[in-house]
Amino acid sequence: MSEVTIHLNGIEPVDFYGINNGKLKKLQKSFPRIKVVSRGDRIKLNGNEADIARFTKTVTQIQQFIQRYGEITGDQLTDLLDGIDVEQLKGNNQSQDVLVFGPHGKLIRAKTANQKRMVELNEDNDVLFTVGPAGTGKTYTAVALAVRALKSKSVRKIVLTRPAVEAGESLGYLPGDLKDKIDPYLRPLYDALDDMIPIDKLNYYMTNRVIEIAPLAFMRGRTLDNSFIILDEAQNATGPQLKMFLTRLGPSAKCIITGDLTQIDLPRHQRSGLAKAIGLLKNIKGIGVVQLNKGDVIRHRLVKHIVEAYEDDHERQLQQEAEKQNKQT
Repeated sequence: MSEVTIHLNGIEPVDFYGINNGKLKKLQKSFPRIKVVSRGDRIKLNGNEADIARFTKTVTQIQQFIQRYGEITGDQLTDLLDGIDVEQLKGNNQSQDVLVFGPHGKLIRAKTANQKRMVELNEDNDVLFTVGPAGTGKTYTAVALAVRALKSKSVRKIVLTRPAVEAGESLGYLPGDLKDKIDPYLRPLYDALDDMIPIDKLNYYMTNRVIEIAPLAFMRGRTLDNSFIILDEAQNATGPQLKMFLTRLGPSAKCIITGDLTQIDLPRHQRSGLAKAIGLLKNIKGIGVVQLNKGDVIRHRLVKHIVEAYEDDHERQLQQEAEKQNKQT
């Protein structure tokens, strides 16, 4: 008889064990001659060497699958235990492009060419600017990439931030405490997280500051390392704010900045710093830029037409201004 301890590396133990240890129990039934004792990220095995070797190989395959796809379902685990090759199992999964498995088996994936470009550039760059109109999935894809990095333990923390730009109503006059005042500005980030992480685990992450959501002003003076940081609605950040934010990055941080240059809500005396930042930084190695457009809109079918109408109107205004200037000269 042999005794071996396996360590679960690169995955959350709950993703391996399943709810109420359901997946672990299924695994144990396939190896009835092995005594299995699990504690945290360690699994202690007692049995003959041949059985332990097969058990260990199966655990490695399960870990690899979870690292790639975020989870392994009960049916997929059954297939693997029945001897289906792990590569074939991936093919049957039909989700090679899945970023995150959300609650109830929801698949979160990049759906358009430019969203897939976001994923590619995120792999090769530590800072990524993503610009495009409403409904193109900028924020959603960025949050999915952050959640994937957290689940794979590439980072230890997610930091999500937005400028708390006042839209005709001062923060001081909004009801409630500070959290109540800023939450409406950050609601889109909460919505994306709700789609990707079970509510109990999300509450745990938020309570323990594994996932932190805060206004941009709260970033001053911090150094964020081993973190995946997202600055959303960056068109509402001024030049000095963007410089402040970008200089918060620690040695092991990754960052995505999203924005829509057609929806700037800053007061007239303030200018957005997003376009200038992209122009200054786009040629630096390690910084990527991706431009989404109306073809990437994935909301209601009418949203694409709404975006087109406003773009056409903007072009007409620019043409009229140019013609007016020509007449004056």
